[in-house]
Amino acid sequence: MKIQINYTPFPWQKEFHKALEKYNRAILVCHRRSGKTTAIVNQLQKDALITPESKFAYICPTYKQAKAIAWDLVKKYSGNIPGVKYNENELTTFYPNGSKIVLLGAENAQSLRGIGLWGVAMDEYAQQPSNLWTEIILPTLADHNGYAVFLGTPMGKGEFYRIYKNALEDPKWYVKLLSVYDTNIFDSKQIQQFQEEMPREEFNREFMCSFDSTTKGSYYADEVFKARQEGRIGNFPYNKSLPVHTVWDIGQYTSIGFFQVQNNKIYMIDYLADDKMGIEYYVQQLKDKGYVYGKHFAGWDIIQTNFQTGKSTVEVAFGLGLAFEVIDGKSILPRIDRNEGIRLCLNMWSRLFVDEKKCQCFLDDIVLYRREWDVDRGMWKNNPVHDFSSHCADMLRYAAQAEPYMNNDEDKLWKNYTPPVNSKITDYYLG
Repeated sequence: MKIQINYTPFPWQKEFHKALEKYNRAILVCHRRSGKTTAIVNQLQKDALITPESKFAYICPTYKQAKAIAWDLVKKYSGNIPGVKYNENELTTFYPNGSKIVLLGAENAQSLRGIGLWGVAMDEYAQQPSNLWTEIILPTLADHNGYAVFLGTPMGKGEFYRIYKNALEDPKWYVKLLSVYDTNIFDSKQIQQFQEEMPREEFNREFMCSFDSTTKGSYYADEVFKARQEGRIGNFPYNKSLPVHTVWDIGQYTSIGFFQVQNNKIYMIDYLADDKMGIEYYVQQLKDKGYVYGKHFAGWDIIQTNFQTGKSTVEVAFGLGLAFEVIDGKSILPRIDRNEGIRLCLNMWSRLFVDEKKCQCFLDDIVLYRREWDVDRGMWKNNPVHDFSSHCADMLRYAAQAEPYMNNDEDKLWKNYTPPVNSKITDYYLG
């Protein structure tokens, strides 16, 4: 059967479609309204129709974004295909040859574990977790030698930037950076209007695809930029003469920062972030790192009882040999207003030194922690966007709270403990 799709590609889109006949890795750094999502939707659909019983995935930072950006496009360009069916709840399109395309948010990407894909597109990749590709998506392509396409507009020099830079030197990759002057989609008068109405940095990021522009609305992008200028992001290895304090944000996705303090300076020497369930895993990771530990801090909710185990995180961790800082059964870090915590973080940044290699994931994510934009009122809301960047930001907020308690007293170094049988853990102190 011959199916005619109502899609007339731009010249750059034609080149991209042709390139995927040769390459199975591609990165498209494109300006806003360039048509990158339209191109990838049609590419996925073409391949799904050509290969029976195949499966393709389109991934956005969030499920809500995937639905808003791509779902209508999928239905638009598949509407004249005989026998096509849609599952609105799961954002899945079923084709008559047994193939399908599924739309996902990065927060739901765990559902891809263990399945096989013939191809995947990751849109707005600069806003997705930096470990998504290697830990989850890459293995799904192995059985079918599937292709992967990274798309988006720059948001600082994070994982998207590193993939782009590495791809430039790898002949196995198709690489295309398209500014507003490269696509000819907008005429000179429209471009001039964008320049006049937008701040220069925003225009450079959104329409010139500059990786040097900071993330719009970011709480900490300026602090990271300043820290780089002042040499506070670099090589800061473990100092064996000082204890290592850990700060935890515990949840389905757990973030742990490793800190050392000396001469009123705070050194973040390591960072651990993962979505593996169970505190046993993280405690073992700490032991495997071989540091000499000082104090362990976590948020106020570590005292809450898990209805499945009947124990709190404090109790479980204590039984594994790790004692969180608690007083009278409560975390030493009280619950505070989020904006007050952000203020404490901003104050701490001038004294913070970060090891670039071991904390790269932290640096990638923290600059994406940003205010939410109120579309209706045309202004920033007084609260942050809640996504994967929230976890490292919460950890940093706890670290700012814990800073006054981070000391290097010899009698307060971490030791293994076994709690008494049937005892209630309250009012104990590490030492």
